Amino acid sequence: MDASTTATLPRLNAEFLKQHPELVPEESVASFPERVLQFGAGVFLRGFVDWMIDGMNRKGLFRGRVVVVASMTPQTVTTLNQQSGAYTHLARGIENGGLVEEKRIITSISRGIDPHKNFDEYLKCAHNPDLRFIVSNTTEAGIVYRAEDRQIDRPPVSFPAKLTQLLIERYKAFEGDASKGFVLLPCELIERNGEKLKEAVLQTAANWSVDPHIVRWIDEANIFANTLVDRIVTGFPRDEIQTLWKECGYIDELFNTSEVFHLWVIEGPSALARELPLREAGFNVIFAEDMTPYRERKVRILNGAHTATVLAAYQAGENLVGGCMKDPLIRDFMTHAIYDEVIPTLTLPKQELDAFAGAVFERFSNPFIHHALLNISLNSVSKYKARLLPSVAQYFQMKGELPSRLTFALAALITFYRGTEVRDGALIGHRSGEEYRIQDGQAILETFARLWSGFDESAEGIRKLTESVLQREDWWGKDLRQLPGMTQGVSGYVESILNHGMRTTLQQVS
Repeated sequence: MDASTTATLPRLNAEFLKQHPELVPEESVASFPERVLQFGAGVFLRGFVDWMIDGMNRKGLFRGRVVVVASMTPQTVTTLNQQSGAYTHLARGIENGGLVEEKRIITSISRGIDPHKNFDEYLKCAHNPDLRFIVSNTTEAGIVYRAEDRQIDRPPVSFPAKLTQLLIERYKAFEGDASKGFVLLPCELIERNGEKLKEAVLQTAANWSVDPHIVRWIDEANIFANTLVDRIVTGFPRDEIQTLWKECGYIDELFNTSEVFHLWVIEGPSALARELPLREAGFNVIFAEDMTPYRERKVRILNGAHTATVLAAYQAGENLVGGCMKDPLIRDFMTHAIYDEVIPTLTLPKQELDAFAGAVFERFSNPFIHHALLNISLNSVSKYKARLLPSVAQYFQMKGELPSRLTFALAALITFYRGTEVRDGALIGHRSGEEYRIQDGQAILETFARLWSGFDESAEGIRKLTESVLQREDWWGKDLRQLPGMTQGVSGYVESILNHGMRTTLQQVS
């Protein structure tokens, strides 16, 4: 659609919403106190946490708003303020076998603050008695202690240092009142994210020689919860935005999109479920004393399905996850790998695991998400170790034999990493005469380039190459040749892939 057809549309902001009260909750959300401070204005938090808070507000369960602190994208905060904190969120995908779309204007954000331009306004948030929750998504590298940060910086560079400043200010504002501590819900994709954040904050406080009374208050009065988040947020739908604006009847520069599926696991005191009535509002949120089984479920089923399948699927001619789900051979392989070889190794009830796997397959089939296999292939060596190897080891311990499909996945990794030239930080592979880029650690790429450069195509040569990969304890955490049958199984699959092709070998392993 031509942009000229939407040029005359009104812009989404408070004035527009005042003229269209049917688009927002009946009760005036603008009167709700600011109860949440959010570090990060990106698409994920807006399509996950803020979307949920809006849902609670619409049902009268939370009655609170969010103050957003810019981290890496101050322009988003500027646009948020121009739009009075409002934006449209469209969730779409497959659920229970049917196509689902849910679109609504999110009004849970009150305003945005850029601490680089208005540091005093940022610190002033600590004086708000209603403020209770802090959420963040500052990327995986965000929760890192930085010794160069100083307490007098306005603001310091790192997120933990900014947060430490806020906590010190909070202590002083309420004279150490333990009831004014925060519940911190980091959404960064690192294991035990709450514990890592607390560690970085305390390290920062020690570096600044903060008063021991304040340090004790930070440690004891605040809850640093570990969380697990799961939702694909696809962000601004650039290719469709003119059509969507026309359908909505307004221009929204922060239009956000995501899949329908969402999951938030929060590890912490049981009282958190009462303070945050997310489940009561109908969201897929789990409050748990120990989130480990849920993390294992996600890593081994969702991420494991990717790692077990994408390298073989790419070599079999597919390019997107959606294409894999339409390919009977690849879908069958993935199904058996997950249901027959991964799920039996997990500890949660089988009914829960089967339901989660079913949701994963629906997510992979989402026609609105175009997930490239080559993007998923990044760092596949460490992914195999983290996502599949634990299932391989437990399956062997339970059954006394190796899981054939997860073993095959390692052979597919070896043949996917076939290349002799490292160029511009990638090993160059070839599929049907076309180059593709294999991306991993430099040492890993150079090792594969060396192994394939001197490759002898005989059965003995294939076995030697396989053993050279399997014996890398620095890659796998153990010498995989010590697993009975591993060398024979992997080298046999490598030989079949090289001599008969990927699709023929997949038919045999399936």
